[in-house]
Amino acid sequence: MTIDPGLQGRSYPAGDSYSVGREAIRDFARAVKATHPAHYDVAAAEALGHADLVAPPTFAIIVAQRADAQLIGDPSAGIDFSRVVHADQRFVHHRPIVAGDELVAELHVDQVRAMGGGAMITTRAEISTVDGVRTATTTSSLLVRGEDQ
Repeated sequence: MTIDPGLQGRSYPAGDSYSVGREAIRDFARAVKATHPAHYDVAAAEALGHADLVAPPTFAIIVAQRADAQLIGDPSAGIDFSRVVHADQRFVHHRPIVAGDELVAELHVDQVRAMGGGAMITTRAEISTVDGVRTATTTSSLLVRGEDQ
C-alpha cells in the first residue's frame, strides 16, 4: 500500500491526557542520563521557581508519540510501521513540563513527500495542558520505506 499524499494537511484531535508523574520524570531522566537535581529532587526544582520536578526537554516525546500513534494506526494512512524509520525529531518548548501536568497533543501532518518507492512524512504535535496552556511543539520526520526497499 502506498502512502496517501492527501494525508498532508490532516489533523488528529487530542486523545486521552497523559499525567506527568514524579517517578516518570525520574525514570526518564535516568534513561537519558540527565543529571540536573531538578529532575530528581522537588526542593531543587522549587529553588528554581518550579512547582514540582522538571522533566528533561526530550520528555515531550512521550506525549508526542502517543499522538503519532493515531496517524500510524489510521488504516487510511497506509503506513506499515515495520517499514518506518524515524528520521528527525525537534522540540520547541513554550514552558517546562513539570510533575502534575495533565498533557494532551493534537497532531498535524505538515508534509508528505514521495521519496523513491516510499515517503517522508513530517508531523507536528502541539502539546498543551488539558486547560489549554501551550507546553511544547514537536516536529517529527518519518521515512516510510517502499515495498521494494
